[in-house]
Amino acid sequence: MEATAAKEWFLRKQEDGTVFGPLSLELLSRWASSAQVAPNDVVSNDQQAWIKAPMVPELGMDWLVELTSERYYGPTTLGAIQEFIRLGEINAETFIINSCDGVRKKICDFPMLLQTSQEPDSVRSETTAIPTPATAGISINVDERIRELEQTLREERRALQDAEARYRELEKKYLELTQTAG
Repeated sequence: MEATAAKEWFLRKQEDGTVFGPLSLELLSRWASSAQVAPNDVVSNDQQAWIKAPMVPELGMDWLVELTSERYYGPTTLGAIQEFIRLGEINAETFIINSCDGVRKKICDFPMLLQTSQEPDSVRSETTAIPTPATAGISINVDERIRELEQTLREERRALQDAEARYRELEKKYLELTQTAG
């Protein structure tokens, strides 16, 4: 699927299957920059062949947001990251990674991201005739994350018990050796 500005685009939202379009590439790009296109949303020129939105280079969905050392959101745009800052979902200490070159930096290293725009609604659509997707937030399944942390805690406790048992064995051998040597 060749990405050109002259083609009409359709956006299908992953969460509910809603299709938006036909859209210009410019409008689709603005939606991506305002967090209205999520990483799992798909786009098409013909509504037959769909590809994930981040696969269209013109959308600039080249950034991953590091939510935890094991959880990432994206790829997304710098504009969407600005929107997540504005919504309070991430802050200046959050790491972002450029998926093109692998550079990992804190958001505070990108001062332009901290200058939030006061016009999120103005990028939605130039006409009211075109329905617009809702701004996507960074969602973390809290129950799943709790289960993962509990599993990690169990594994760490098991490793600690194994280490303590090994320590007791080594201490016993040490005492035996020091008693026989003396």
